[in-house]
Amino acid sequence: MSGVIQIPAGERGVIRLFALDMRPEQAAFLKEPGALAQVLGIKTLDMEQVEIFPVSDLEEIGLAGYLIEGCGVPRAQVEEDREMLQALDGHVLLVRSRAFGGEETRLTPAEQIVLKGTYGERQTNWSAAPATSESAKPYSAPKLSPREARSQARRIGAALFAIVMVLIALAVWAMVF
Repeated sequence: MSGVIQIPAGERGVIRLFALDMRPEQAAFLKEPGALAQVLGIKTLDMEQVEIFPVSDLEEIGLAGYLIEGCGVPRAQVEEDREMLQALDGHVLLVRSRAFGGEETRLTPAEQIVLKGTYGERQTNWSAAPATSESAKPYSAPKLSPREARSQARRIGAALFAIVMVLIALAVWAMVF
């Protein structure tokens, strides 16, 4: 999986896994501002949405476990690539689609950066049954008469005035003593 990688505008919830075929010093250098964007063939990249690390740092959990538990990739997607993920060593690069700022992007990675997999994060289900109760309808609260509304406003105003006066009195008392 190499060559040009098209990132569509508005893409969300996608994680791309790249193997870095380079020395550890070179992989560490990619964390410098602008370095990774340059080797991916783009102008800018949000480094908050990028991870570069050696696979050995994951110890027992492994790369497959990290994708499932740490990145929220569904287990079924990772199981398909488990053997390939276990065979990876050295440094890897994880790039979330948010790193591209929602813009259409065309990646042309250097030959040392090889795309190994594309994974979708678990999506939140925002659907819900419509609210049907009477109290959920707009403007369903009981309306106060104008006289009751003024009375309530006066009580609230008097309470706020009393609180402010007590605070001022406490401040004056604290300065005197």
